[in-house]
Parts: sequence; C-alpha cells; structure tokens
Amino acid sequence: MPLVTTLEMLKDAQQKHYAVGAFNIENMEMAQAVIAAAEAQRAPVIIQTTPGTLKYAKPATYAAIVTSLAKEATVPVAMHLDHGDSYELAVECLNAGYSSVMIDGSRLSFEDNIAQAAKVVAEAQKLSVPVEAELGKVGGKEDTLEDAGDEYTDPAKAAEYASRTGISSLAVAIGTAHGVYSKKPVLDVERLKAIRKVVEIPLVLHGASGLTTEQVQSCIAEGICKVNFATELRIAYTEGVKEALEKNPIDPKAYGKAGRAKVQALVEKWMKDCNASGKA
Repeated sequence: MPLVTTLEMLKDAQQKHYAVGAFNIENMEMAQAVIAAAEAQRAPVIIQTTPGTLKYAKPATYAAIVTSLAKEATVPVAMHLDHGDSYELAVECLNAGYSSVMIDGSRLSFEDNIAQAAKVVAEAQKLSVPVEAELGKVGGKEDTLEDAGDEYTDPAKAAEYASRTGISSLAVAIGTAHGVYSKKPVLDVERLKAIRKVVEIPLVLHGASGLTTEQVQSCIAEGICKVNFATELRIAYTEGVKEALEKNPIDPKAYGKAGRAKVQALVEKWMKDCNASGKA
C-alpha cells in the first residue's frame, strides 16, 4: 500500500493503548527487515532516517526505497525524519515524499524551539504531513546527535508548547538516552504521567534501545504511543554481516541477507514489547 502518515497511526495507538515501533534504518536491507517484521507481526510500522544517515544518501534515495517496499506491503508503513536538525532538511524530506517529519529544537531556547517547530508545521500542513518535535533533551550519543540530556521535559511547559507549535506528536525527555547505556536507565514515569495529564497529542519515547520490556510497557501504559529504536538495530546488522563475512567474504548479497535476518528478529521482538502485534 502507499506510504501512510503517522497521524492516524498514532491516534489508533493512543486509543488502544499500544505503541508503534519506529525503527532507524541505514540501507535497503534494514528497510526490508523492518517491513518483513511488520508483515510477520501484522503491525503498523514507522521507518526513520536521521540527519547523519541523510549525509550518506539523500532523502529522495531513502524515500524511493521505502516507498517501493511499502507498495508491496500489506501493513501500514510511514516514512519519518528522525531528529531533523534544520528547517531546510525537514522541507527537503517533505519534498522527497516523507510522510512524517521531526524537527528537533531541543537545544534552542523555549521560544526559539516553538518558533522553529511552528515554521516546520506550517510547511508540512501544505502536504498534510504531521510533525513531531521535542521538549527537553534526550541525552546520549546516536549518529551525529550528542547531548548531555540534563533537561527533562517540564510538564508545566508541555501543554503550551504543543498548543503554540501545532505539532502532532511530542517527544519527551524522562531519563532515556541515545546510544548504548553505560548503566541501567531510571525512567521518571511520574513525570510522564504529569505530561500526559496536560498534553492531548500522542507522546513519543526516544532512546529505547537497551530498555527492558517492562520499562517500555510501563511507559506505554502512561501514554507513550511511539517508541524509537536505533542503536541495537545497527549492532544487530553489523553482527550478522561479521558472521557472514567469515563464511563468504566476496558476496555482498550473502552478508546483506545475514544482517537483514538479525534485524528482522530484533524488530519483531520490539513490536511484541510495544503490544503492536496484530494491530495492523
């Protein structure tokens, strides 16, 4: 089927108390793996690329790959810009055919963050594409993104932020981090509850690679409707490639398939953790 937006996808998750898995990809094989997992689990799915990935290949290239794969899929597939770092990149992705974008102004002042997000929303609305934005800072390092992450989302500002920007979903900072965790993360679920009380739009959890099933599900129970996974997909793909290279070092198809299989298995596990299986 054609690419769908994340708007109705996340509203359904909000109403039925599950979360849609959002998976960062780097190449065709990872996109194939994510969609194969969604088909196997009968789950809606979001495929994402970061600004760093989009320096490797243009948004139009990734959009073409995912759009082609989505046309053959029987489950809803959305294509999303993750942590868009500029208005210009968001617009480029919109023009390339992305069906959802994120603008990340979390390093800006509150007012500048609002202004940037509202500007992207105004452009995205011309194409009926939803926009995600972030209030607070999700720490750690992933791709080219690095932050100390010492600023959690302020519930007192969250409602104002959502209202003034016109965004469709809000990424919250409650103790998760990008990249590999050096110690077990402690999530501020009470803060999440407070945000949920004042914000009506779907909430998004970043930095889920490394969280336990129980942690993910506790956040879903308190209003998280989209959960982002990235680092562990890269690790899984790399492990598959390494194993295949030892057996057949000259055929890219062989190690591409091996990486793809590792990613699919991991994505299926996460879809079950998000209670998304059977929701397509």
